[in-house]
Amino acid sequence: MSLVELWLDEHAHHDSPVHRWDPRLKLIGLMGLILSFSMARDLRLLPAMLVIAAALYALCRLPLSFLISRLRAPGVFLLFLVVLLPFSAGRTVVLELGPLALRREGCLAALLIATRFASILTIGLVLFGTAPFVTTVKAMRALGVPALLTDMTLLAYRYLYETGADLRRMQRAMRLRGFDAHRLVRHTLDSLASLVGSLFVRSYERSDRVYRAMILRGYGQAVRDDAFRARAPDIIALGGALGIGTTLIVAELLSRGNIW
Repeated sequence: MSLVELWLDEHAHHDSPVHRWDPRLKLIGLMGLILSFSMARDLRLLPAMLVIAAALYALCRLPLSFLISRLRAPGVFLLFLVVLLPFSAGRTVVLELGPLALRREGCLAALLIATRFASILTIGLVLFGTAPFVTTVKAMRALGVPALLTDMTLLAYRYLYETGADLRRMQRAMRLRGFDAHRLVRHTLDSLASLVGSLFVRSYERSDRVYRAMILRGYGQAVRDDAFRARAPDIIALGGALGIGTTLIVAELLSRGNIW
């Protein structure tokens, strides 16, 4: 997957109720849903989480390929955990496959982790995929997040792709000079170490140039952000999202017996 394919806001220009939702209220509402999903431990809540995430994704009219391409990379890391857990966690053996024993507790834990992962990542893509990233950062600032943190977030997001472009150019130049990354010898490791070092140096030099340019253009002075205006449908949507999140949290607490 190329870094170009990782842009989160390439479909921010589409028109849907979620795209038109006030960015500040959308940030609060969807983060509330993500929090409620992360607290889920009861397996009976998993179907509801999947339905909510799927319905919200369908409502914002984002293409399915967008979701699949963004789930692919983190899904590889999750796959190892999901495969290992059923054979390593728990004591109740449900099936023996030679030296391996499939355990009930491990299967349930893998199901819980995979469902929460898919649901939370889907909501996250809805949050960042239905508005330009700059608009989302401005919404964070409007909600009281310090300007330094929002500026650092925006710059890190922007120059991640510049660093990726530098990496691709350096890798192409090394291949043209006969470098073979598949040969695990000392020379290969030395070359890769030099590549990483050069990338860090270039990134530092670029950040220094960007910072000096920002200072010359008046960075650090108070700037009034674009005003956001919440409409009645935005407030209703916020209430619905927080209501759903609160219902899931209450259901989880009831299942644990923590509230009466």
